[in-house]
Formats: sequence, structure tokens, C-alpha cells
Amino acid sequence: MLGLQGPCWVGPGPDGGLVVSEEFGDVRLFGSACQPLGSLGRLTGHAFGNPAGVCTDVEGSVIVADEQGRCVTLFPRARAPVCLVSEGLGRPLGVACAPQGQLVVADAGDSYIKVYQYHPEPA
Repeated sequence: MLGLQGPCWVGPGPDGGLVVSEEFGDVRLFGSACQPLGSLGRLTGHAFGNPAGVCTDVEGSVIVADEQGRCVTLFPRARAPVCLVSEGLGRPLGVACAPQGQLVVADAGDSYIKVYQYHPEPA
């Protein structure tokens, strides 16, 4: 995948593709054949500080941990981004959706793994 600016984190994306965060940049989306589909910042107008961990929920929405922005943001399909967590985060780096309906965040600011109840938004 050419053209990436400091790729940091990669995760499964919607519809069998990939999601890649770029250090101090944007979050790029790739299709199942690794073709570029665009970036979340450009597609939604969202400004990232330092996007880190990325994942996709069961609805195909992308979730991004923003280390510098100290938040975790949900990017639903065809809707505006939604801040899921901002309070109590120092340096959110990793993020994952657990099968029990939980959002798991690795916070390097205080060296904790934080677990939040999470319910995906219907498409």
C-alpha cells in the first residue's frame, strides 16, 4: 500500500478491508482488494491529533483512539463522527470491541486497560 504517511496501527475494516492510522495524520480505509477508499478525515471533515489504535464494530463502523486528542471516536457509516469516550483518558493508544458488547481501550497515560459498555449504533 503506497502513499501512507507513517503507518502506525492497522486493523480489519468494513466489508473485509483494512483500516490504517497514520502518525500525526489521518486514518486510511482500504477495500478487500487493498484498494484505497479514502481517509476518514477527508470523508468526514474530522481533524485528528494523533490517531492510534483502530477497529471496526459489528455494524461496520470504524472506531479510532486519538492519542493527542485524548478521545475515542466512532465513525458510523454515512453519519457524522461521535465521541464515545473523552473523560479519564491520558494517552489512548489501543482500542478493540469485545464480543460481550464492550469497548476496550489501552491507555498509556496511566498504564490501564479501560473497559466501557458499548452498543453499536444501527446502520
